[in-house]
Amino acid sequence: MGRETERLQSVCVFCGSSDAADPAYLAAAADLGRALAAAKLRLVYGGGGVGLMGATARAAHEAGGEVLGVIPDFLVGAERALETVEHLIVGSMHERKSIMFEQSDGFVVLPGGIGTLEEIVELLSWRRLELHQKPVVFHNPGGFWKPLFDLFQHTVDARLTPASFMGAWSAVERVDEIVPALYAQAGEPMPPSEETEVLKIS
Repeated sequence: MGRETERLQSVCVFCGSSDAADPAYLAAAADLGRALAAAKLRLVYGGGGVGLMGATARAAHEAGGEVLGVIPDFLVGAERALETVEHLIVGSMHERKSIMFEQSDGFVVLPGGIGTLEEIVELLSWRRLELHQKPVVFHNPGGFWKPLFDLFQHTVDARLTPASFMGAWSAVERVDEIVPALYAQAGEPMPPSEETEVLKIS
């Protein structure tokens, strides 16, 4: 399923679309956008200009990163599609999620609401069914996702989900841990930073 690449090139970010989100979450989303741009990883996201979605995309774009937004036509106005980045406008939520999956080599989950939950449960279900082995990293500030992880463990304890499922993702507390965690889960070395390249040249 999806992109079969030899290395990490595009990262999908699932996150909230509410402007009322904690300012710390919005700032972290922007930090992630800059981190993806610095790592030369294309951002694939839900296309909106609001909430954590908009913060991530704007920061990535402003830092010179490549960005692809995927948004259904009925949400273009409601989620204020970010016109400064490349967009695909699709006909349904199902098509949106399918394209985001196909265009991505790894996934980051920032704090979000019911829409984010829908996206990540489907993504992890596909992982459970061995339909993909793409890395999945949760940003878990202050234990934001702990109730979800506890629910997953509850299904394992009830012998409804195999224990191996609990290794289907990694979770980190800090934004600067996200990109390294993606590479670690993908089994790839971190590419040299621009600073390292400059030191080699000099």
